[in-house]
Amino acid sequence: MMRRILQPIWVLLAIIFLIEAWLWDHLEPIVAWFVALIPLRAFKQWLADRVDTLSPAMTLIVFVVPVIPLFPLKLVGFWLLAHEHWMSAVLTIILAKFLGVGVAAFVFDVTRDKLLEMNWFEALYDFVIEVRAKASELVDPIKSRIREALGGDGSGSGWSSRTLRLIQRFRKSVHEAR
Repeated sequence: MMRRILQPIWVLLAIIFLIEAWLWDHLEPIVAWFVALIPLRAFKQWLADRVDTLSPAMTLIVFVVPVIPLFPLKLVGFWLLAHEHWMSAVLTIILAKFLGVGVAAFVFDVTRDKLLEMNWFEALYDFVIEVRAKASELVDPIKSRIREALGGDGSGSGWSSRTLRLIQRFRKSVHEAR
């Protein structure tokens, strides 16, 4: 009985987790593309050189600190929401989310090796990867049922397939530009 009640909650949590993971995976190449446009490539190299000289604990601070200034942006979004500025609120919250995940992915790319030197962080990282795989297992059957309900015959036709191919082409061009 309890398992049946909790199943939708687990599915919702899995979907939220997978959305976060998807954002992480897909925003990192876009942030890297912006880094290539703006002279931040030198900054990334400078940061990587500095991280190499830091202890793993200090590297954790380098990883966490850049995301902290984005918190007030989320508060502004919620303030706009409370004052019924719906579009501005939604756009601000989405912008803060994308910026937060993008910056975290960029900084994690630079600090990953040093952070993984800490046993507890490596265990946490492995746990997150494991949860991501389990979330995918939980959500994949639901995604298949949704595709079937929308008439997805697996032939790769339709607007959603074209849109996904367009996104994949863009990601590939961004990834190759790095």
